[in-house]
Amino acid sequence: MPRFEKQESDLQENVVFINRVAKVVKGGRRFSFAAVVVVGDGKGKIGAGLGKAAEVPEAIRKGVEDAKKNMITVALKNGTIPHPMLGIYGAGKVIMKPAAEGTGIKAGGPVRAVLALAGIRNILTKSLGSSNPINMVRATMDGLSKLENAETVAALRGKSLDEIYN
Repeated sequence: MPRFEKQESDLQENVVFINRVAKVVKGGRRFSFAAVVVVGDGKGKIGAGLGKAAEVPEAIRKGVEDAKKNMITVALKNGTIPHPMLGIYGAGKVIMKPAAEGTGIKAGGPVRAVLALAGIRNILTKSLGSSNPINMVRATMDGLSKLENAETVAALRGKSLDEIYN
């Protein structure tokens, strides 16, 4: 248990989007809030969560808890991703391409938040289809979760890195 708490201390959180939603009841409208939160350590661990509550701080807290439950590890290579990838969630699509050192994060709002907290410094992205922040975050997470580094691929094929590259 102490190891888990130490791991949490270096996590950064970023609220991507807060949405006010209304439920119509007999006496009028009841408002509540939905918060999309991204949590990451900047070294390849990233998680995204959705929290809903009557108050904004409570929705953010629930979103952070959800994000910590849904953490994934991203394969990184020199501050970028090892190969191009397409992430899809619902009608949202995010194309991600590796970029040279000094390029920076070329991405829009929700996608940028996820990539920055994952520790990616250089990447080119394009989002297609839905611009819904929830779909954009989940599509980005989908793409990042499908990334594989050369060592993993070599091990799966039962070959050495030299055999893969040459």
